[in-house]
Amino acid sequence: QVQPVESGGGSVQAGGSLRLSCTIHRYRFRVGYVAWFRQTPGKEREGVAGRSSLTSRTLYADSVKGRFTISQDNTENTVYLEMNGLKPEDTAVYYCAATPPGRYYVDSLNPANFNSWGPGTQVTVSS
Repeated sequence: QVQPVESGGGSVQAGGSLRLSCTIHRYRFRVGYVAWFRQTPGKEREGVAGRSSLTSRTLYADSVKGRFTISQDNTENTVYLEMNGLKPEDTAVYYCAATPPGRYYVDSLNPANFNSWGPGTQVTVSS
């Protein structure tokens, strides 16, 4: 079973940058697809970016295209989310999620496609 753990959240001013890290612990099989989600109080969890560990193909929400980049370091079992040009509306708790082992493709960043979730890390962007 995979167990994602996020780190790197914090507070920045609008226009600033942060890099989130997601380390996948205790996995015996290759992680299939890893994605970042975010959620604010009273709203549904929103898919932000995702990446297949097999094909390296990525998906991004329209709201973050051109500003956020997802990447993966297989030797460190770590997935990164580089966030540039941050806006106050990016403020949220960010979660890392992984599909079951062997699943390398998802058709959308729907939370139902993922079965392993990290505890989340807070990102706050002030204006």
